[in-house]
Amino acid sequence: MPHRAAPQTGLTPPANPQLVAAQLHGETAAVRELLLALAVGFTLPGPLPQDLERKVSDGQVESLEALVAAAESAGLLNADGTLAGTVHQALMTSTPAPRIQALQRELVGRFAADGRPLGELARELARSGLADRRVAAELEKAGDRALEHNPGLAAQLYDEALLAGADELATAARRAQAASATGDLDAAGRIIDGLLTSPNPPDLRLGVDVAAAVWAQRGMLARAADVYNWLGPARLGPSGPAAAVAMVGSGNRAGADAVFPADSAAGSPTLLAVAQTQTARGIVESLSGDPHQGLPTLIHASDMLNASGAALPVPETPGALAALVALHSGEPHLAETIARAAAAASQGGDSAKPRLFLLQAWSSMQQDNPDEARLAINEASKANHWPLVPRDEFLRAALEVGLARRSGEVHDLVMAWERAREAMLHTTVDLYSLLPWGELMITAARLREIRRVAHYLDEAWKLLRDLGEPPLWSLPLHWAAVQAALLNESPGDLAPHAAALARAADQSHLATRLAAAGKAWVSVLAGKFQAAEVEAAARGLNAVGMPWEGARLAGHAAARADERRDMMRLLSCARDLHPQGNSSGPGPSSPSEGRNGPHTDQVNTAGQPDASLLSEREKEVARLVLEGKTYREIGETIYISPRTAEHHIARMRRRLGAENRSDLLIRLRIALGSDDPQSE
Repeated sequence: MPHRAAPQTGLTPPANPQLVAAQLHGETAAVRELLLALAVGFTLPGPLPQDLERKVSDGQVESLEALVAAAESAGLLNADGTLAGTVHQALMTSTPAPRIQALQRELVGRFAADGRPLGELARELARSGLADRRVAAELEKAGDRALEHNPGLAAQLYDEALLAGADELATAARRAQAASATGDLDAAGRIIDGLLTSPNPPDLRLGVDVAAAVWAQRGMLARAADVYNWLGPARLGPSGPAAAVAMVGSGNRAGADAVFPADSAAGSPTLLAVAQTQTARGIVESLSGDPHQGLPTLIHASDMLNASGAALPVPETPGALAALVALHSGEPHLAETIARAAAAASQGGDSAKPRLFLLQAWSSMQQDNPDEARLAINEASKANHWPLVPRDEFLRAALEVGLARRSGEVHDLVMAWERAREAMLHTTVDLYSLLPWGELMITAARLREIRRVAHYLDEAWKLLRDLGEPPLWSLPLHWAAVQAALLNESPGDLAPHAAALARAADQSHLATRLAAAGKAWVSVLAGKFQAAEVEAAARGLNAVGMPWEGARLAGHAAARADERRDMMRLLSCARDLHPQGNSSGPGPSSPSEGRNGPHTDQVNTAGQPDASLLSEREKEVARLVLEGKTYREIGETIYISPRTAEHHIARMRRRLGAENRSDLLIRLRIALGSDDPQSE
């Protein structure tokens, strides 16, 4: 029956639900019955409860229009047919639950009879406590529709379906997928444990996908591969590509070939299916002798998954894998672009965003953009409301170490190292974590803490051997090992890694650059180098996305140059590669990170440091500093205490305007050189 608005009296119900309940008690039973029906979810105009409609049609109560007018006149009903003020709350709290639920079930039946979906009403009914399988079924279907594109909403809908009486086991895999995609690993793990330990679990393959994704995010990729092995190739179906990614990442190439043969094709022509297949194919191709294979395939996979908008449970997203391969190929700018596009498309859901931001940060750090790197780290930390998962926390810790090492601040480096030591205890080594392990190898060598990472590095080298020493994945770790050997002053440790870089030089542009840089470092440390060759090697590092490393090499060579002309040439090269040094205070330029090598950028050649600023005693100390002597050795040589030597050096830093020890070394060389009549 159409509803005609009655004239308003200006009355409004009391704000207190108890007072409203008292006012309702003063109305006729028919008015209260009408208002209760509206509170439950019936609407005007529209069908009302059969009992009320029967009373109206039999004349037992006034007409519906009269009931509506009475309710409006009392200020209990708005002109648009909605309840006024706190009337809804008063009715729902004062009416016995069985009566409310009976009306709710009748309402659901009316919708079902008319073939209409409940929509948002289903959520309201579930939250009110109505247990009805029809409501549960509709909420499940709504959750299924939202799962791939809005897992946060899907998680809410599945929870409400459980309130309405949905089968807990039947929805377990989908609920776990939603929880995993939103970053709630603990909830996802609990749900999956219940599913996988039950007899004949439904949606088993999806449950295994979620379990593998959770293990991977926990930094235990080998466990993800184990889950797929437990399921077995015969039951993998469309999960074969994800299984291959997990197995390759944990060093099991044979297992990957078994679940994803070389001629595997997508199960369907959809964007999602093709993206999954291309992801596995790209990872397998990256193991070939040609390091340039794999990256285009992974970029295509990332683009397709971005376009699909789906959030799937996978060990690694194609966006993250493509960014990693680009970084391993010496193309950090490309890696940054890939990761940024994937994050903007919400590839993999909220849980994947932090990793994509952290890979952007790594790309920025490698390109010598520390401010951009820190911004990306901050974005990763607030990408969702859950703490970073162990895998991402480890990556962030390694990033903090890398940034501190490049800043030259020893205190910051030690603090970052301590945090990284804790983070590494919560994760394991896999193919996709070699970059942070390489960074930690270098820092451990500098801090004389190599024993802390030796076990993990042994696992990393074994994993690479198991995969046949793929050049793309091996080269950055070999380069890190070269730097660590230089820090340890251990030629024997350096040789095999330098040889590995040289062997790969025929096939890899990156290997060529790294091999040349390693050779240049050795010649510089030996004091037998050509400035032109060192400059070429430093600029070669810049060409493969390592400007800071190139500046370090040039700066350290400048400190050891015999000719002033060579020193200034190499300093100019270092400034070209690391122009922001004066404002950002970058790290020292020698492999020893400040123990015996100069900063590359702190010299103002227009106004060179003047030796007249130093006392004769300070000049004496300065010469010993340039010989690489420690505070204790300086004290023993000129009969002063180590603390006094330290005070002399601190004063020299202030007088010469040096920002750190390595900067001081360059300024001292120039100052003492200008004080020597033979220096020109």
